[in-house]
Amino acid sequence: MGLAPRRLLALVALLGLTGACAYTPVSASLAPPPLAESTRIYAADGTLITQLIAEENRENVTLDELPQHLLDAVIAIEDARFWKHKGVDVKAILRAAVTNASEGEVVEGGSTITQQYVKTALLNDERDIDRKIEEALLAVQLERRYTKERILELYLNTIYFGAGAYGVQAASQTYFGVPAADITLAQAATLAGLIRAPEATEPFANPEAALARRNLVLKRMEELGLVEHGPAAWASASPLGIAEARPHQRYVAGHFVEQVKRFVLDDPRFGATAADRRALLFGGGLRITTTLDLRQQVLAEAAVGAVRPAPPGPDAALIALEPATGYVRALVGGRDFFGNDPRAKLDLATGGVGRHAGSSFKPLVLAAALEEGISLKRTYPAPSRTVIELPDRPDDPWEVSNYEGGGGGTADLREATVRSYNTVYARLIMDVGPEKAVELAARMGIDSPLQPYPSAVLGTNDVHPIDMASAYATLANRGLHVDPVFVTKITRRDGTVLHQHQPDPQRAVRAEVADAVTAVLQQAVERGTGTRARLPGRPVAGKTGTSQQWRDAWFVGFTPQLVTAVWMGFAEAAKISMAPPATPIRVTGGSWPAEIWRRFMEPALEGQPVVPFPDPPPDIDDDPVAELQEAARRAPSVRGLPFEAALARLEQAGFGVRRVDEPNAEFPPGIVFAQSPVRDGSVTLRVAAPSPDAVQVPSVIGQDEATAATALIDAGFVVRVIDEAGGAAPGQVWRQDPGEGTTVTRGRMILLWVEPR
Repeated sequence: MGLAPRRLLALVALLGLTGACAYTPVSASLAPPPLAESTRIYAADGTLITQLIAEENRENVTLDELPQHLLDAVIAIEDARFWKHKGVDVKAILRAAVTNASEGEVVEGGSTITQQYVKTALLNDERDIDRKIEEALLAVQLERRYTKERILELYLNTIYFGAGAYGVQAASQTYFGVPAADITLAQAATLAGLIRAPEATEPFANPEAALARRNLVLKRMEELGLVEHGPAAWASASPLGIAEARPHQRYVAGHFVEQVKRFVLDDPRFGATAADRRALLFGGGLRITTTLDLRQQVLAEAAVGAVRPAPPGPDAALIALEPATGYVRALVGGRDFFGNDPRAKLDLATGGVGRHAGSSFKPLVLAAALEEGISLKRTYPAPSRTVIELPDRPDDPWEVSNYEGGGGGTADLREATVRSYNTVYARLIMDVGPEKAVELAARMGIDSPLQPYPSAVLGTNDVHPIDMASAYATLANRGLHVDPVFVTKITRRDGTVLHQHQPDPQRAVRAEVADAVTAVLQQAVERGTGTRARLPGRPVAGKTGTSQQWRDAWFVGFTPQLVTAVWMGFAEAAKISMAPPATPIRVTGGSWPAEIWRRFMEPALEGQPVVPFPDPPPDIDDDPVAELQEAARRAPSVRGLPFEAALARLEQAGFGVRRVDEPNAEFPPGIVFAQSPVRDGSVTLRVAAPSPDAVQVPSVIGQDEATAATALIDAGFVVRVIDEAGGAAPGQVWRQDPGEGTTVTRGRMILLWVEPR
């Protein structure tokens, strides 16, 4: 028998002695806490964002104010023998001893409600045998000192129910909009079900889990005879009935502030127990300095709002951070943190269940390949579809296709990344090894769990925007990873420093590998799938990502100073496609997400110097970059010319020409929209072909606002009106962007300048 089971059995024996003697290892003081003082949260420049006051999140109630079915629900699921034991349930401990016998550690503790209260209010969060013994002895003492009713009352006013609600009254108001005295049987079972794992079963973020847990509580109540079958069945069949969020005092960056709160509430450095940390945060008079850049936050919200459709359209999230420091400068976690949507407080940038990254994950696998010594010059077959035999699944081969049947011939890793060829990357991850690929991705900053499946290269693992921003920041920081930072300093009001951030960069990949991947990602923006993210006069590196059936769309990109990740999708249902009729266009990473990224990054970097990326090392694949760059300079630029004119110019200069026709909504058919560097004396020209989503913008200048907007909306565009004087008649359109005859993708936003009335 291992150490843990022995000590659990010793605990049982020790508890047997507590009935015969008074053993007092510690004093369980229940004295009221000192008067609370507001905590202040500041932006990076010292501007006050908001103040935190504990009374907004907790309201104590007496047991007499609570309905019996609420008490029964909590006892049924948390401690069925509550009214019978004396603080510790010996039967539950014996059952735990048997369960833990093969583990050598505590995985099941058999804690009673009294023990749970002791752990939450009086002890720290340690989970070992010594602490379980101390917890049990204090529970016995508490039961001698107080009645069962008083202990249950203390418990219900102390425990955390998720969504920032501490205590049953705050939880009832948060989830149902009514005091705890008025909740129904079904609502009571929902609250009781949250106690064990409030984050995993929180109704706003995980309604299915909350519903399943509620029905388990109702089933348990019926088994114990605490409710009859009819009412239990009726309650089980009812919807969750979550109320709309109550109005709150508004302040900027609500989702960012929640991350700041969690930083304190989750860290034992700020208190031994959860209750201690909460008391410090909401009543300790702290002064918290954050990394938030208020200007960039406003720009981020404006960029997302300008592109993201109104409900019931898809949601969007954005997070921007500095590569060298990890400082999070802007965060858009949803539509409106203070809105009435029950999911308003769900932070899509850092929380929730995560979403598929699509091809935005490929650069991380490319970095792993270069770390393994695979050359960027290595070529692979690039068919539109391929089948790969898997050693561990001989009867279930892996079928991989390129987006919309693209590809053909062969491609080296540079071109495969720029064109985002799935069939090439499927072969690459088999050469690298899925385990090595996801291990490196984790070192680079992906904090979400990653499964080492071959399909991981196509972004089939669930990740969050903060994961992708952090990993790409490692590339921008030349292979040094720095964890994302929200808080730089915490002091008490008297100036006592409780936390001072200390940077801790870790080498994740070699600098030359990061520089090489960055150089490839520059090409992905310049001539690949991310052209909408180009910034005039600035170097940009980035990658698009689109999951199956257009359910998730990403653009993650960076300059040397700032990295930003943008995600779009339907937050409430991961299986909804962002394609007609749900959206006016098929949303890919290169469409709306790239446009959001550009709309944010361009003004965010305004006034900052243009910093070039480091030159990639010439020996990363034994292919001297300087020679390629010189050859590229000798080839005249023909971008924007008709193919025939471009062909004549290049042939006159002595170059061969390869033509590739690709759909492109930004250029008219037959126009060269990109050219590749010289290879073997030839230049590859990518020529615009008609796009199924391409349409010409009609002219609405001179029309009144309503007529112009209706015409554009009927043509499949999104319209934004800017009231600005231009010398026209009141209410008349005097300018539009894009202009008449421009070929764009259906669903593009058209800006209209209208003379104020």
